Amino acid sequence: MLGGGGRIKLWKPVVIIVLLDQLLKLYIKTTFEVGESFSVFPWFIIYFVENNGFAFGLEFFGAYGKLFLTFTRIFFVVFICLWLKKILNKTNPQPRLMIWAFVLIISGAIGNIIDSVFYGFIFGYAPIFFGKVVDMFYFPILTGTYPSWFPFLGGEEFVFFRYIFNIADSSITIGAFLLLFLHKQIPTK
Repeated sequence: MLGGGGRIKLWKPVVIIVLLDQLLKLYIKTTFEVGESFSVFPWFIIYFVENNGFAFGLEFFGAYGKLFLTFTRIFFVVFICLWLKKILNKTNPQPRLMIWAFVLIISGAIGNIIDSVFYGFIFGYAPIFFGKVVDMFYFPILTGTYPSWFPFLGGEEFVFFRYIFNIADSSITIGAFLLLFLHKQIPTK
């Protein structure tokens, strides 16, 4: 991944991650119906859902919230790219693991931005900037029922891990955990 002059060629892994993310999303979007699933293993299911909001399907402020979210994602990617550029220009030797964290976050954010900006328009269900993010990975590793004595949730069913996500979400999560792990090494000035 190191190029001439010790600089890291960041565009290659970004393109690869975004391409893998988008190819899988397009395959799922054009092959599955919303809510359709395919069990790979009992604990690994391809389950097609569309997320109109952000993490965990949270939404806020209706249509204006969706537009705000899309522009916030775009601003965030620009901010992270500028921050990474500053780190690359000022830091020697290059902190590879930290740079990988930034690359993963940028790649994942771009993947989800593409969905939000273009999918509604391309697939004819919403204007540009109002698309839904395609999610498909579901890992119900552990299922059961809370004991009756458990406060507030007694007798309710639980699933661990109940959230459905995509390659972009995974990239962002891994990158964020790497940055948390490396937080003392991140230059802030």
